[in-house]
Amino acid sequence: MKAHEPQAVSWLLAVISLPGEQGTLRMRVWRILKALGAAVLRDGVYLLPDRPGLKEILQTQLLEADAEAALTLLTVLPSQGEEADASFVQMFNRSENYAPVIAGAVALLDRLPDENDSDARKGLRQLQRSLEAVVATDYFPGPSKGEAERAVAVVGAAYNRKFSPGEPEAVASPIPRLNPKEYQGRQWATREHLWVDRVASAWLIRRFIDRKACFLWLKKPKACPKKALGFDFDGATFTHVQDLVTFQVLMASFGLEGDLGLSRLGYLVHCLDVGGVPIAEAAGFETILQGIRTGSKDDDAFLSGAACDCPKTRDRPIIFGHWDGFGHPRHLSRQARLSADHGH
Repeated sequence: MKAHEPQAVSWLLAVISLPGEQGTLRMRVWRILKALGAAVLRDGVYLLPDRPGLKEILQTQLLEADAEAALTLLTVLPSQGEEADASFVQMFNRSENYAPVIAGAVALLDRLPDENDSDARKGLRQLQRSLEAVVATDYFPGPSKGEAERAVAVVGAAYNRKFSPGEPEAVASPIPRLNPKEYQGRQWATREHLWVDRVASAWLIRRFIDRKACFLWLKKPKACPKKALGFDFDGATFTHVQDLVTFQVLMASFGLEGDLGLSRLGYLVHCLDVGGVPIAEAAGFETILQGIRTGSKDDDAFLSGAACDCPKTRDRPIIFGHWDGFGHPRHLSRQARLSADHGH
């Protein structure tokens, strides 16, 4: 399948020169260029499409690898004409790269009925990461991208049906701003067998919205009491809206978007719940969370282990720790950090 061919495209031409004996440095440079999806025109000459920020990314990565001296030329080439551009575009055809992703999706779907939750989730995450890796350097997407995305989505839906029944479908509706004072001492209900979005949402509710919240874990969402505030299931008071997961919808509903730590935690929850922008901390977060759940006798114990502070020992659970770390002044700009340190 041919990749999409644009009318005209400009290019980045990189010329790399390294002495033959510098094998380690040569390997570093090769890995950087490979990760960016550069095409090889000939030995030491590489091509990339001229995309916003790509030139700076290449320069920064070479600098960090102590290999900036290897870059003897980095220049922008204008369109080389329809025939030459089409030839260049074909160098970036990722159809063959998507094939293993599609095959992996089919294989995981076939064995899913016999998989346990942990193994199935690991397989799904690996599949999603493989897809994201190809998409990252697919500068001229063709039909194969859509085929791979649909294949992975089918596996994700099958996983949810088996291990997370009742996973909500996103709705397209406005998110009204609510007053937390009107939501105190309430009963909050969600599906049992908590996982990332639900356990993080429960933490958010109890820490920022309703300190005296009482939680009910539902075997079936339809059994939600009328007076309870449902979250993270179809028809719930708080559920997925457009591209936001329940955690993010709760943030928006109660005006918590200004908290940097919560915003970054929201992206992490989104990544693990429905996919999207890869988050560096996601894999470790999920692994630790799975360990807590495995050692918990029920959802109450899981919530306690994952989300509840222990004032006596000063222990901080994984969700609190990520929120605190994400919002720490070290993640802000230098100016903001100095202001925060001086209480401004």
